[in-house]
Amino acid sequence: MHPTLSNRQQSAAKFFLLALLIIALDQLSKWAVHTYMQMGSIGEIPLLGDWAMLNYTLNPGMAFGAELPAPYGKLVLTGFRLVAVFGLSYYIIRLCRQRAASGYIACLALILGGAVGNLIDSIFYGVIYDNAPAGSPTRWFYGQVIDMIYVPLYRGVFPQSWPLVGGEYSSGFPIFNIADSSIFIGVVLILINQSRFFKEDEQTDAVATERGPLVASDSENLA
Repeated sequence: MHPTLSNRQQSAAKFFLLALLIIALDQLSKWAVHTYMQMGSIGEIPLLGDWAMLNYTLNPGMAFGAELPAPYGKLVLTGFRLVAVFGLSYYIIRLCRQRAASGYIACLALILGGAVGNLIDSIFYGVIYDNAPAGSPTRWFYGQVIDMIYVPLYRGVFPQSWPLVGGEYSSGFPIFNIADSSIFIGVVLILINQSRFFKEDEQTDAVATERGPLVASDSENLA
């Protein structure tokens, strides 16, 4: 599969500005939560009653609370995020030069903004907010991500018949942040719009096949 091409030249600047907007909103929300909220359920602020609330928590791992083994899992994750950020940036520039669909590039910009937002936390928050986990080799690159959006879809014990989580208590959906949301939205939009953002290789082959006889015919006439 290849990205669907448009007729207009794309400017990479506007997509990087979209990523920058996500980064700014993410970092501003984390600063506000750290500055004005108490950590944990004691400082919880309802947004939509019991359906959604703000809950200041620290996440030493990946999006939605996933975590790699200590002590070097965090460093590996930070390194992966750095590579992903540079790779996505290069890919966005390349797609713009190829005149790929703007919707697809915008989704990648959402993912890029979210990745950079959490990368900033990992690299700097251990120093800025002194929130590196106890026992970390260094405060640099071991900062914990600030999460705050809590949507408790289900609270209670999972049925015993459920694999892996059967019998375990759930306090609700993992707490996340704007960066996580931006990554999730970007990925979901790409999956939903695959038919618009990509074209099948078979279609390209079919076009080439259709054009083949025309070229041969012209060559024969010239001969």
